[in-house]
Amino acid sequence: MKKVLIFSMMVFVFTGFSMAFAQDDIAKHPACPLCGMNRAKFAHSRVLIEYDDGSTYGACSVHCAAIDMVVNIDKAPQAVMVGDFNTKQLIDAEKAVWVIGGNKMGVMTKRAKWAFADETAAQSFIAQNGGNLADFEEAIKATFEDMYQDTKMIREKRKMKKMKKE
Repeated sequence: MKKVLIFSMMVFVFTGFSMAFAQDDIAKHPACPLCGMNRAKFAHSRVLIEYDDGSTYGACSVHCAAIDMVVNIDKAPQAVMVGDFNTKQLIDAEKAVWVIGGNKMGVMTKRAKWAFADETAAQSFIAQNGGNLADFEEAIKATFEDMYQDTKMIREKRKMKKMKKE
């Protein structure tokens, strides 16, 4: 009985610590290290990864988070949190209800991948914008499938932006 109580308390403390950290993730990671995008501005799509070595990574989107997970292949994600599209609060990416596609442009991707805390919110989004329900596994798979075209799109946009400045 004592072991169960101690384990329960440890889970509660760890979860509380993790959630407390998640609440100030933007202060600790104000900009995406890969693209420089402001994570507060993109709070609805931001991702926070907590790795098994204690390090954290704050990205603007699942696109940039996927790149970091590939680059850091020897570190295992302990937790992946994502901004809820509507509330902008961080939620567990694996428990989120994802919507892939639709007519709303994604962050760092042409085919959007949005996370919602519940299916009702996701279905409401689909009714207004289209797209398909998915889980985290499907969202990550779609992210990697889209990586080449998305990277090409980003390069072209940056090239055009640079040309306008000159």
